[in-house]
Amino acid sequence: MGRPATGSIVEPEGARKSFAIRFRVNGVRQHLTLGRPEDGWTKTKAEERLAEELAAVRLGVWEPPKAAPIIEAPSEGQTFHEFAEAWFEAGQHEWSTRTIADYKWALELHVLPFFGEMLLGEIAIETVDQFRTAKLKEGKLAPPQINKCIKRVSQILAVAEEYDLVVKNVARGKKRKAKEPAIQRTWVEPEQALILVEESTDAMRPIVAMLLGTGARNGEVCDMDEDSVNLATATAWVGKAKTDAGSYRELDLPAGVVEALTEWLMRSAPMRDRYEAEHPGERPLFLTEFAGVVRRQTPANVDRRMKTCIRRANKRLKKLKIEQISEKVTPHSLRRTYASLRAVVGDDLKYTSDQLGHKDIRFSMAVYAKATKRRAKLKGVYLREFDRALDWAKLPTATDDVWAQLGADVGESESGGVEEGVDLA
Repeated sequence: MGRPATGSIVEPEGARKSFAIRFRVNGVRQHLTLGRPEDGWTKTKAEERLAEELAAVRLGVWEPPKAAPIIEAPSEGQTFHEFAEAWFEAGQHEWSTRTIADYKWALELHVLPFFGEMLLGEIAIETVDQFRTAKLKEGKLAPPQINKCIKRVSQILAVAEEYDLVVKNVARGKKRKAKEPAIQRTWVEPEQALILVEESTDAMRPIVAMLLGTGARNGEVCDMDEDSVNLATATAWVGKAKTDAGSYRELDLPAGVVEALTEWLMRSAPMRDRYEAEHPGERPLFLTEFAGVVRRQTPANVDRRMKTCIRRANKRLKKLKIEQISEKVTPHSLRRTYASLRAVVGDDLKYTSDQLGHKDIRFSMAVYAKATKRRAKLKGVYLREFDRALDWAKLPTATDDVWAQLGADVGESESGGVEEGVDLA
């Protein structure tokens, strides 16, 4: 008869902050961190959890918790490379393909060649500083990339700290990072916004309108299909986004965006029909054509074509004697313009953050603080264009004239009145 499964309780002591349990599964020692006393963990509660785990082991049904994959506790003298490998293996099932590639780049090319053969306990604050200095001196990585590598080290050591394998995470904190140059953020001011929309090319106009009028990201807009919008309710939907808060969002469409989309759907009908004939069942909202080939619009193409739209808008802005738009503006820059417009229109701060897909409202707060003061300082043509943009950005109601006009436009479209010979490149 085999020896019954046993385990032990590890209590908080010294640098160790959490209760933990240790036990073996098929001869392999497992170490499971439970939690801190301030989170409600006691020795009695830890003993109960150990009993539960041992019962599962005896029945042959024990599995590591999926929410927090367990890394096998290291043997005496385990290296950073060995622990990092276990950390990566445990976590990669929850990461996206892009995240896995990014982590591999940092670990294989930079982190492991430097830290790999060191024992976990040998890595000190000075070691992390030496890594940063060496990478800066090498000159192959920019400070943001070096900081990405340090962040990977910090993530790995954070788990080691939770497992009480190191006294503290020596890579944690701003002091360990390389100094990054100040980011020169660019955006389009409200008095420039509507002119940018009006001067954009036929294919870009509805996209620029969507970016400015909804705060959606470039990739989200390009991923939209025809059924992603409902012009009758002035609503659009975007799918999985950058943050959990933005994984699926319903966007309210300003009257100006509804108008731009309606015009686009009429103008692009022949192109969309051609695309669907070649890709049955697919109806992208935004398309582009090159050398006779129709494709779904891509973020990279929008980024390039934005430069042309800015140059066209700047010619008109120059005539009006309004400050011109920086050619460093990107589609992402228009999210700040969207927040500015919503601030001056008077929308709630939380509403704007939700529309942007932000968990944290600090971005919206910073924009609101400036945008609400800006209009009071303007006059003349600046004020006129600013107010035109505000009218464009207002959310439509059932009594707005735009709906009557849109109804007429849709009627023309249904009767076959699609304008032909329009350049949609």
